[in-house]
Amino acid sequence: MKLVFAGTPEVAVPALDALIASGRHEVAAVVTRPDAPAGRGRRLIASPVAERAEEAGIEVLKPAKPRDEEFLARLREIAPDCCPVVAYGALLPRVALDIPAHGWVNLHFSLLPAWRGAAPVQHALMAGDEITGASTFLIEEGLDSGPVYGTVTEEVRPTDTSGDLLTRLAFAGAGLLAATMDGIEDGTLKAVPQPADGVTIAPKITVEDARIDWDAPALRVDRVVRGCTPAPGAWTVFRGERLKLIQAALAPERTDLGLAPGALAAGKNNVYVGTGSHPVELLWVQAQGKKPMRAADWARGVRIASGEQVGP
Repeated sequence: MKLVFAGTPEVAVPALDALIASGRHEVAAVVTRPDAPAGRGRRLIASPVAERAEEAGIEVLKPAKPRDEEFLARLREIAPDCCPVVAYGALLPRVALDIPAHGWVNLHFSLLPAWRGAAPVQHALMAGDEITGASTFLIEEGLDSGPVYGTVTEEVRPTDTSGDLLTRLAFAGAGLLAATMDGIEDGTLKAVPQPADGVTIAPKITVEDARIDWDAPALRVDRVVRGCTPAPGAWTVFRGERLKLIQAALAPERTDLGLAPGALAAGKNNVYVGTGSHPVELLWVQAQGKKPMRAADWARGVRIASGEQVGP
């Protein structure tokens, strides 16, 4: 088939690579978000998908909005059979959805109908899911509600961050998306409507969502830290300034410390915080305006006093 691939961030690059490498389909063009300012100089930087497409000599389309007439006209000229999508980052209007004969097929990083929305991996981790995965589905105008072509499953590991899990799903999902294109092309694959039961929603994680509630059980604290790493980053407050929590570990054996929620206990090589159940150990943190560092080094630098705490 002739394909137009839509995607923007690094997580979409493995799928683009898989389609380019398949040899069975032609990636005629790529649609991605416009160049965005980045870095201290706020220079305009092309998206990872745009950079990969340019390396491969593929035409890159960067509409400000996918309903722009110039973009729609070019899409009609290309006349794709199908448009595979991975984390494009913009809502597609009906006029665009109707152009390819086989529609727009999205690779979504959850087992639909679970975790429809912008942050499925983060929400799966924060909810304590033991199994997650990726799905390919035909895009409709509803939120991730279209019929599903296929899925792959992935076990959630005890120390997974959302970055770890998303990286694995990006590569597993790349193979699924390529296989979905093959099945659509040869007519062996039919999309199946999603069940009405089991729908959960995964909206974008806000900075406030990533603030740690030390009155919550340790298991919840651990899930929020892992689910919000690397973005937007779990955090708390220490001495009136934000402290980012990069890595923590459950420490159920340290109930002997008798720590109230948010209370700190710093030793030579360990930093513990009380929660609503048992303590957690802080492993890596980042103070405001500083680089990431081991929590024990941070604690020595700030000289935590007896009775000090994090949080409100």
